[in-house]
Amino acid sequence: MSILKAGRPSSEKRAMTMGDISGADKMKRVNFDLPEALHTRLKTYAASQGKSIKEVLTEFVEGLV
Repeated sequence: MSILKAGRPSSEKRAMTMGDISGADKMKRVNFDLPEALHTRLKTYAASQGKSIKEVLTEFVEGLV
């Protein structure tokens, strides 16, 4: 008799993680393409502000919504 079973692993209840009980917001990745020259300007701007591109764009989006 085999101990292997068929089915989707995701169909089983997953164990809780620290993130589940900490109340932290779940994150979503956003990807998009920029022209190389614009990316360079964005990177330069972020560095001049002492921030990462992620920080600059997150602050921008927060200001929109």
